Amino acid sequence: MNEESEKAAIAVVHAFTDSFNAQDHERHAETLNYPHIRLANGRFTRIENAEIFIKGSKRGESILEQEGWHHTTLASLNVVHSGNDKVHIALRNDRCHADGSVYHSFDTLWIATLVEGHWGIQFRSSFLHA
Repeated sequence: MNEESEKAAIAVVHAFTDSFNAQDHERHAETLNYPHIRLANGRFTRIENAEIFIKGSKRGESILEQEGWHHTTLASLNVVHSGNDKVHIALRNDRCHADGSVYHSFDTLWIATLVEGHWGIQFRSSFLHA
């Protein structure tokens, strides 16, 4: 295990969540490394760059609004493996209404990578709608 890598990866997880909660799409895109891969609902999605991610993130705002989303909290965060340039992180996310009540919890596995001096989330596998 690599403590320095773990600290950097955990910091980027928190930056991801903070920027998602702020719906700051540009800052949110900066928390990723590209190409970014996501496995959800039985499909792999490959996002080539920040510009494409930002467009998709903006489109997702209306879906969040429809479900009554106000913010997401990290219910748990556990580093599974870590090395010099990669960290596997198991998370449980809670989606919350404005009053703080949780309306949806889901497990997800993220891989943070160090690419050209930048720590970012490069892979997410979520049970968002399971």
